[in-house]
Amino acid sequence: MTAPLTPQDQPSPHDESAEAHHSGQPHHPEHPDPAAHTEHGDPSEPGPELRAEMVQASLVAIAVAVSGVLLGLLWLWLAPRVPLVWAGDNAVYLKNSEAEDAIGADGMFVLLALAFGALSALVVFLLFRHGGIALVIGLAVGGVLASVIAWRLGVWLGPSADIAAHAKEVGKGVAFDGPLKLRAKGALLSWSVAAMVVHLTLTGLFGPRDPEPLPGAGIHRA
Repeated sequence: MTAPLTPQDQPSPHDESAEAHHSGQPHHPEHPDPAAHTEHGDPSEPGPELRAEMVQASLVAIAVAVSGVLLGLLWLWLAPRVPLVWAGDNAVYLKNSEAEDAIGADGMFVLLALAFGALSALVVFLLFRHGGIALVIGLAVGGVLASVIAWRLGVWLGPSADIAAHAKEVGKGVAFDGPLKLRAKGALLSWSVAAMVVHLTLTGLFGPRDPEPLPGAGIHRA
């Protein structure tokens, strides 16, 4: 029988390293390998699928924003004009006080923005059927930018905003078109709302489905 080793009889780590040095065997210190972390990647960084989805969302937002130029041109063409008359002494009046042309421009902008929003959502769904929430965010951001671009473009290309100078230019008693205005600023959200609703509806109806579990897959034997 052998007696158990006492703490004084146990070999120390220095003795083991010295013995391994004399025997020719390499001594590997117990330190974590930094290559093990880089081999699996940093978990804080987005994966390739998420990066691809973010790139797609950025492209969608840019394309939708650029299409706001077309909305602005259509709004300028289709929006009803507000006829004004200069009566002299800086007094400008509506030619027809009962006309609804003053709010017709807002209504036309909303209708056009809703149509553009639905169309852009359909195109994005057909191109990126497997897209996620990032595409919806890209549609929403691009819709707001497109609406702002359309609004400012229509006002810039429309009749002069200097009503007094325009009235003196055409003469007293002569009707002229007032400046194009968007009084209800909430109309700038119409494109984004329509795009998100249509895209989410299409995804829910025709989007890819998760595979159904096999019968008895969740039953575990005791």
